[in-house]
Amino acid sequence: MAVTAARKAKTDKARVFAWEGVDRRGNRVKGDLRAPSVALVRADLRRQGVNPTKVRKKAQPLFGGGRRKITGQDLTVFSRQLATMMSAGVPLVQAFDIVGRGHDNPSMQDLLLAIKQDIESGTAMADALHKYPLYFDDLVCNLVAAGEAAGVLDVLLDKIATYKEKTESIKGKIKKAMFYPAAVILVAIGVTVVILLFVIPQFKALFSSFGADLPAFTLLVISLSDLLREYWWAAALGTGVAVWGIGQLFQRSRKFRELIDRAVLKIPVIGNILNKAAIARFARTLSTMFAAGVPLVDALDSVAGATGNIVYSRAVQKMREEVATGQSLQLTMRQRNLFPHMVIQMTAIGEESGALDEMLAKVADFYEEEVDNAVDALSSLLEPLIMVVIGGLVGGLVVAMYLPIFKLAAVV
Repeated sequence: MAVTAARKAKTDKARVFAWEGVDRRGNRVKGDLRAPSVALVRADLRRQGVNPTKVRKKAQPLFGGGRRKITGQDLTVFSRQLATMMSAGVPLVQAFDIVGRGHDNPSMQDLLLAIKQDIESGTAMADALHKYPLYFDDLVCNLVAAGEAAGVLDVLLDKIATYKEKTESIKGKIKKAMFYPAAVILVAIGVTVVILLFVIPQFKALFSSFGADLPAFTLLVISLSDLLREYWWAAALGTGVAVWGIGQLFQRSRKFRELIDRAVLKIPVIGNILNKAAIARFARTLSTMFAAGVPLVDALDSVAGATGNIVYSRAVQKMREEVATGQSLQLTMRQRNLFPHMVIQMTAIGEESGALDEMLAKVADFYEEEVDNAVDALSSLLEPLIMVVIGGLVGGLVVAMYLPIFKLAAVV
């Protein structure tokens, strides 16, 4: 932990320096370089054959200097670039240097160049990656270690890149499936609040001159409007506290997180998508690790954290314990009551034929396509549902306001 913290602090202190110098041919050259200090910039330039004449810190823009968080997409692109360069015969240190300096995310540049320095000093790549568990999980580190030990690092890096691309694709589809209904709900709530705060009071002023009893539905809507206008601050504060509290519970309470994950899996349509996505992740991760020669028990330990759902994570941990005692994988899967019959049968065939990684890869391909199709179907299903929900809310409020006018017209 101390080494990781020190390395992170060193990475965070890196600054961009503008430099000028003379190359081996006597030509004046200049550019920008990211490093923790002026001395390291000068040393790096000399290694490249440039005699630095001027090095100065570049002024950082306001609000964080344009730095942004390292995303899963950043790590996926890096994995593919590194795999491609290693396959082309580019030395590992040089590959890190090329990818790091060419990345458009300064935070990612710092991370890759810090890892490059570790590798240059003689540290194994797997050990260098282990210092950054926030970005490189046990699965990636174990595969890299296996590749270094067997002398097939380029092959394993290609497997890691493919795995990252597949898992990021699944994450994107899940986000798409969850974003659509969430956006519909937020839009519906927003439109309702605007009408209650600004439109209903205008009708209330109009109705006060009628001198007649208003329909019960209209009185209910006016009461909601009055309540919201008077206590909007309490509603906003309560919503904020509730969202914050749920977020804290989700982070700190494993039981609450399991409760939410179980409930989400039972939601119609969306639950089906999340179940298929968890199975796809399980099959893809286990296939990748088993193909790399990682023992099944060790592979299951990494797979548990990659399923994306605590229900499946707990099930895989239990499977790992049972496999460690000598039970077959397909038997432990059957006992969990989470995996479809087809997945269990494919696993059984893979174990019997010695091609477990190939069978699991086929399962992953199938369920990834199923997720893709389910997300498309959900989008088509939600289009009419959006009109019904928003139309029902807005239409109900409009009807409530026009009921007294219709009643007055009937009396006249």
